[in-house]
Amino acid sequence: MWSPRTGTWMWRAALCCMLLETCLHSARGLNMCMSGSATSCEECLLIHPSCAWCAQEEFGRGRSLTSRCDFSQNLQKRGCESRFIEFPTSSISILRNRPLSSKGSGSTQYDVVQIMPQKISLSLRPGDQTWFGLQVRQVEDYPVDLYYLMDLSLSMKDDLHTIRNLGTKLAEEMGKLTSNFRLGFGTFVDKNMSPFSYTAPKYQENPCNGYKLFPNCVPTFGFRHILSLTDKVDRFNEEVQKQMVSRNRDAPEGGFDAILQAAVCKEEIGWRKEAYHLLVFATDDVPHLALDGRLGGLVQPHDGRCHLNDKNEYSASTKMDYPSLALLGEKLAENNIFLIFAVTKRLYVIYKNFTALIPGTTVEILDQDSKNVIQLIITAYNNIRSKVELSVWDHPEDISLSFTATCQDGRPLPGLRKCADLMIGDTVSFNVSVEARGCPPRGADHSFTIKPVGFKDRLEVVVDYQCDCGCSRTAQTNSSICSSIGTYNCGTCHCEPGYLGARCECQEGEASSMYLSACREAEGKQICSGRGECSCNQCLCYESEFGKIYGSFCECDDFSCARHKGILCSGHGECHCGECKCHAGYIGDNCNCSMETSSCISGDGRMCHGRGNCVCGRCQCTEPGAFGDTCEKCPTCPDACGTKRECIECRLFNSGRLADNQTCQRLCKDEIITVETLKTDDPGAVLCLYKTDNDCVMKFTYSEHASGTSILTALKEPECGGGTDALTVLLAVVGSILLVGVVLLAVWKLVITVHDRREFARFQSARSRARYEMASNPLYKQPVSTHFVETDFNMYGKSYNGGVH
Repeated sequence: MWSPRTGTWMWRAALCCMLLETCLHSARGLNMCMSGSATSCEECLLIHPSCAWCAQEEFGRGRSLTSRCDFSQNLQKRGCESRFIEFPTSSISILRNRPLSSKGSGSTQYDVVQIMPQKISLSLRPGDQTWFGLQVRQVEDYPVDLYYLMDLSLSMKDDLHTIRNLGTKLAEEMGKLTSNFRLGFGTFVDKNMSPFSYTAPKYQENPCNGYKLFPNCVPTFGFRHILSLTDKVDRFNEEVQKQMVSRNRDAPEGGFDAILQAAVCKEEIGWRKEAYHLLVFATDDVPHLALDGRLGGLVQPHDGRCHLNDKNEYSASTKMDYPSLALLGEKLAENNIFLIFAVTKRLYVIYKNFTALIPGTTVEILDQDSKNVIQLIITAYNNIRSKVELSVWDHPEDISLSFTATCQDGRPLPGLRKCADLMIGDTVSFNVSVEARGCPPRGADHSFTIKPVGFKDRLEVVVDYQCDCGCSRTAQTNSSICSSIGTYNCGTCHCEPGYLGARCECQEGEASSMYLSACREAEGKQICSGRGECSCNQCLCYESEFGKIYGSFCECDDFSCARHKGILCSGHGECHCGECKCHAGYIGDNCNCSMETSSCISGDGRMCHGRGNCVCGRCQCTEPGAFGDTCEKCPTCPDACGTKRECIECRLFNSGRLADNQTCQRLCKDEIITVETLKTDDPGAVLCLYKTDNDCVMKFTYSEHASGTSILTALKEPECGGGTDALTVLLAVVGSILLVGVVLLAVWKLVITVHDRREFARFQSARSRARYEMASNPLYKQPVSTHFVETDFNMYGKSYNGGVH
C-alpha cells in the first residue's frame, strides 16, 4: 500500500542503498565518477546516479576536467560549495488521487473508482531507481455486458436446441451477482469459399443438400451479429429460436474472425464503457489461425477493424486472412474484454494453450449439448473477478519496470504483478520500481499507462527526465573566461573547434615534452594508452569503428565489455570503461542474469513449487524427477500423490484442506477424468491410493500430457467393502485352520497307505520268486527211500522183466 509515509520510507531506502553503493566503490578504491569521460555536467550525470558535478568557477583549477565529476560528499570536502553542486534526484508527484469505491452506484458507473491513484508524474534521473505504489479493488454490483458467440456449424445443432431458453435462466443467475446485466448474441460458421466451405451451385442455398441426417441448412456465413446487448432477455430467447445451423467443409471453424469483430465493433455490439465485458465463445472444434487463409488465396493480413455491413454480417470474410493471436490479444485488451472459451473436453488442452498467448482469457469445459453452459459462465465470471493482473501500455523502451504484489495474505511477492484467490471487495496493492536507462530523444512521448486486465480504470504515468543541469541555463557564449573563443557552461569551457585547454588557451597540434608527461597514465605507460594523441596537455582519442574511446588517457571505451551470444552486455546494460553497467533487474558480468522472479512463482505462490531455485529468471529444479517451468510437475516426488489427493478431494467431493471453492480453483488446475474402472497399465502414470475417513479406498493415476498438462484419472466413487463381524472372522479363521489340518492328515494317510501297499507288493513279488515252499525244511530227509531193481527171468516159457521195491 502506498502512502506519503511509505513513499518517504522508500525514498530513504533508495538513498541509503545509493550511499551504501558509493561507500563500497570508495572502499574498493574505484571512483566511477572521476574515472569516467565526463567533460560536461550532463555527461557526468549519465555515468551513475551517485555522481554529482561542481559548477563553481575556481574549483579544480589545474586539474583535469573530470575532477569536477565526483561523489557529492567528495566535492564538498574538496571545497565545492553546496549551491554549486548539481545533483538531481528522482521524485514522484501525485496529480489525481480519488479514493476507491466500495460499490457500484446507479445505472451509470462513471464515478466508480477501482484503482488509486489515477495519475502521477515521475521525475527520473537516468540510472536512479525509485518507487511508487497503487491499489486496486473490484467493487461490488458492477455492471456486466455478456455477448454469447456461438458456433452454428452442423455439429452444434444439439447445442442450439439447449440454449433456446438460456437468456432467462442466465439472467436469473447473473442477477445474484449484479443488478445491471445485459445480454447479446452472435453466430459464426466459416468463410464461404473453397476449401473452407462447399461452393458448388447446389450448395449455395442449402449446404446440407444431399445430407440425409439433416437435409436443411442456411447458407454458410463468416460472422453474423444477431442481437445487440440488451437487458430484455426475452429478446435473446426469441432470436435464438429463429436460428438454424449451417455447414462448412473442413473441421476448423472461423471463430477467430467472429471474436475480432465482436471486440472491435463496439457501437454495433453495444459495449458500455462502465461495465465488465464478457465474450463467451462456444464451439466444439478448433479454430482457423492466421495464414490458413492462404489456402483460399487470401494473402491480405487482417487489419483489425470492424467490417459489419447493413445486414450486420462480416463483409470482409472472403477478402482478408484470419486474425493472428497477437492481434486478437491486442484488440481484446484494448476494449477491456474478457474472453471465455467454452469448448468440449477433447479441445480443452488446445484452448488452454491459447489462454497463455491471449491475456485475460479463460477456458471452461462445455458438455456435448451445452447443458452446463450457465454454470460454466457463472464459474468463469467468478474466476475472473477473483484475480487482478496489471498490464502496461505504451511502455517506453528506455524505462525499466519491476513489480511487487501484496495480496490478501500481506506477504510481498517480488516480481509478481497479479493477485488471485480474491473476494469481491478485496483491496490489493502493488509497488512499482521505475528506472530510466537513458535520456530519450527530445520530442519523444514520455508517458505510459498501467491498468488491470479487463478494467476501464487506469493509472496514467507522466515521465520527466532529469537529463539537463540547472547551471546550463546560464551558459555564456564567447566568454572572456574561455579566451573569448569558447562557451562557459557549468564551470568549464567548451572551446571552438581547433582550440584546447581549460581556458581554450591552446591550439590543436601544439605539443612539447612538457605536455607529454601529462598524457601518460603512469610512468612507462604509452602516451594516451596508444589510442590517442597528446595535444596541449590533453589526450585527443582516436575514433573507432567499434565505438567510442574516451577517458583522460584514452584508457576507456564502450565496446570492450563482456558479451552474451554476441550481444554487448546482453542488451541489458551499458558498457562503461570495460565494465557492464546493468539495467535495473539484471546482474552478472555480462548482465545476462535477470532478477525477475515472476516466471518462477508457481500456482500455489511458492518459488519453483519448493522444488528448485530461481536462477536468472528461470527455475532450476533440484528435486529428482521434477520438471516444468516452475518445477510443478514431478510424478515421482514423494509428495506427488499427497498434493494431487487434495485436488481430488476438493474437486470431486468438496472436502479436504482445499475445500474452499476459490482456493481449489486456484491451486488445482489439472484436468480430472472420472471413470468407473481404473486402468493401471499405463507405464507413464503413477498409481496413487489413500484411505478415506469412512475407511474406503480411493484410487487415481497421475500422468503428464504431451503438451505438459497434468491429467488425473480417478474413480467416480471410492471402493468400499461391507462391514464384517468379529465372531464371523474368528470362526472363519478357526474353520480354516481345522480344514487345513484335516487336509494335511488326509494327505499324510494317503501317503502312508500308498507306501505300505508298495512295500507289500514288493514282498509278494520276492516270495513268488523263492525256490522252496514256506512249510518245508531243507535239512529234513525222509527215512524211507525207494529204489528200482531190474530183473530178467523165464516162467513157463515166457520171459519177464520187472522191478522190485
